[in-house]
Amino acid sequence: MTTTDLVVRDLGRMPYTEALALQRDLQRRVVEARGVPPDEPRTMYLLLVEHDPPVITISRRRDARSHMVATDRQLAEAGVDVAETDRGGDITYHGPGQLVVYPIVDLSTLGLRVQGYMRLLEAVVIESLAQWGIEGNRDEAATGVWVNGSKICAMGVRLSRWVSMHGLALNVTTNLDHFELIVPCGLTGRTVTSMQQELGSACPTLDQVKQGMIRGFRSTLLPGRALPSPRR
Repeated sequence: MTTTDLVVRDLGRMPYTEALALQRDLQRRVVEARGVPPDEPRTMYLLLVEHDPPVITISRRRDARSHMVATDRQLAEAGVDVAETDRGGDITYHGPGQLVVYPIVDLSTLGLRVQGYMRLLEAVVIESLAQWGIEGNRDEAATGVWVNGSKICAMGVRLSRWVSMHGLALNVTTNLDHFELIVPCGLTGRTVTSMQQELGSACPTLDQVKQGMIRGFRSTLLPGRALPSPRR
């Protein structure tokens, strides 16, 4: 019987391109692990990171680049980089104070397809927010998690042979002004929010939110299993 291990890595603050390279390497390892004997454990990965320097990522979707509002000068003044990405979705922002979670998991092992996996990610975020008294919701018209009509968590993934990379970005104490540089996720007229904006001084620390998110993924991906402490 095949067993599965979950390795959690807290990357601290890391540039987007470095985290992307790490994701690709781990995704390749998970794909290649399908060739191991069935009695050997297979490994999934959960990466937690804040992207620094701040960065706007633009997908390959046809109209994604048109949702950049800022000029090159405005980006430079704000200290925000721009990077192309191979995830799904549109355009979004990553920066300090935002918890980005990259699960590198084999969807076939979990018995999931893309839509089921996206609903799983949303469920983990909604449960994590509930720990702090925030009621997160789904929007039938837009992937992600919403609070009172404002997006608090963006999502986008990419699969290779049903192994995931990329994932979710939860605004904890994020500088929301930087979202004014873009049309977030290409959704005109929709606003963004953060845990800090919703809770004020009662907002948890990023480390506290990390632990809640890890618990959520542990119970979802490895129900009934103990999870080692995250390592850098």
